[in-house]
Amino acid sequence: MIAASLSIDLDNQWSYMRTHADRGWEDYPSYLPWLVPRVLDLLAEQGLRITFFVVGRDAQAEDHREVLRRIVQEGHEVGNHSMNHLQWLHRLPQAELEHEIAEAEACIEAATGQRPRGFRGPGFACSQRILRLLARRGYEYDCSLLPTFVGPLARAYYFMSARRLSHQEAEERRDLFGGVRDGLRPIRPFCWDLGDASLLEIPVTTAPIVRLPMHLSYVLYLARWSRAAAQAYLRATLWACRAAGVEPSFLLHPLDFLSGDSCPALRFFPAMDMPERDKLAMTRQVLAYLAQHFEVLPMGEHARRLRSRGNLPQRELDVAP
Repeated sequence: MIAASLSIDLDNQWSYMRTHADRGWEDYPSYLPWLVPRVLDLLAEQGLRITFFVVGRDAQAEDHREVLRRIVQEGHEVGNHSMNHLQWLHRLPQAELEHEIAEAEACIEAATGQRPRGFRGPGFACSQRILRLLARRGYEYDCSLLPTFVGPLARAYYFMSARRLSHQEAEERRDLFGGVRDGLRPIRPFCWDLGDASLLEIPVTTAPIVRLPMHLSYVLYLARWSRAAAQAYLRATLWACRAAGVEPSFLLHPLDFLSGDSCPALRFFPAMDMPERDKLAMTRQVLAYLAQHFEVLPMGEHARRLRSRGNLPQRELDVAP
C-alpha cells in the first residue's frame, strides 16, 4: 500500500483574525481546548496518527498545556509552526526570525514533552534564511512549500474580504500565499542543497500536472456546491497521485472541523457557512478514504522512510534570500 503523510496546521482563532487584520485578535481568543479533543476523537475513530503543527504562543498558554500534551499521549507527532504565526515570517530580520523558531520550539517541547523535528511556515512562508536556520537547529524536514498556481487568487480573495489595511499591513501581506512561480515547484519530496548540509522538503501535495490544491479545506469549499463533485475531485486527485507515484502529503486545518455557528468571528473564511454536521460528515468520509487506500503516517515517520531510501533528488536554493 502506498504511503501518505497527514498533518494539521493547528492555527488558532486569534491567528486567523490577526492575518485578516480583525480587531480583537490581541486578546488571543482560542478554540483549542474544545477543538483539539474533537480532532483527536475523529482521528482515533479511523485509527490514524498524524502531525500537529503547533504555534508556540498557544503552547505557552497554561490553559492549553493539558490538551496539547494529549496529542503526544495519543501517539501523534508535534511540529513547529512558528512562535506567533506571522505569515510574513520570511520578511523578518534575522534575530526575530531566530526567535520565532527557537522560542516556539522550546514552548512546544515544554507543553508536550516532545521536541519538534519538523517545521511548516505559517502561510507556507519559506526562504533561504529559514531553511538554513532549520538545518542549523537539527530539523529533520521542512514542509512549507505549496506547489500551486492559485496563490495570487487566494491573496486577491483575502484582500477583498479583509477590512481596509494600513500601508504597513498591506506591505506585510504583499506576497501572502505565494505567487504563480510556486506552481512550478516539485510536488515530490526532495532535499535542499545547503552547501554544507541538506534538508528534506516534503511539499504539501497538489494535483499532478494541473497543480490545483487538494487539501481538505479546498475539498470542503467545493462541497458547498456539490458534495458528489467534491468527493469525485478528491478521489481523482489521489488516484492521479498513485498513478504518478506520488506519496501524498495531505493537509488539514482546524476550520475543517467547525463552522461559523461555533466560531462566528471566522465566518469570513471559505466554507464556514457550511452546516457543521455536514462538514464533520464530509471530513469523516475523507479521513476514512485515506485510511482505506493509503498507509497514513505522521510527517516525521514519512520523512525517515523517505531518507532511508537514499534516492532523493537534490535541489539548489531557489526561494527568496
